Amino acid sequence: MTQEELIPLVLKKDERAFTILYDMYSKSLFSVICNLLKDVEEAEDVLQEVFVKIWKNIDSYDESKGRLFTWMLNIARNTSIDKLRSKGFNKSKQNLSTENFVHLLDHSNKLVNRIDTIGIREFVAKLKPKCIQLIELLFFQGFTQQETSEELDMPLGTVKTQNRACINDLRTYLKVS
Repeated sequence: MTQEELIPLVLKKDERAFTILYDMYSKSLFSVICNLLKDVEEAEDVLQEVFVKIWKNIDSYDESKGRLFTWMLNIARNTSIDKLRSKGFNKSKQNLSTENFVHLLDHSNKLVNRIDTIGIREFVAKLKPKCIQLIELLFFQGFTQQETSEELDMPLGTVKTQNRACINDLRTYLKVS
């Protein structure tokens, strides 16, 4: 089933279509979530939360504003960032034993490879150095636009404008390939 055939069914809340949607996109979204959280168990919980949000909010998806995957990716990224900022998540990470650090490091090395397998980094690498830097901070490291502004010592408005331009450049590369 193509994405074009799937979207109308998902909008009608067809459960079979939702299963197909999950099968098509869960691995990619899981990789992005894991890259941000660095914790597989937490990432599994967040992935489930993301798909519940997708199901409940599918009516807010607007094809004219972008692809379905991009919309879902934003939900996954924002939910992951919310999890990172939550007090419960931060407290759970304060008293980790050294055994857990080995587990986290082992998984984080594998996660980078998973993101590479969906091909995103290949396309990002074709962008201008400033775009690579912005996308790395905003999407792969989970920085907010404000945090990126501070990190790069550039005005927030400039970060937002350049981010839009970089995403448009990335869309161009994705359409060509």
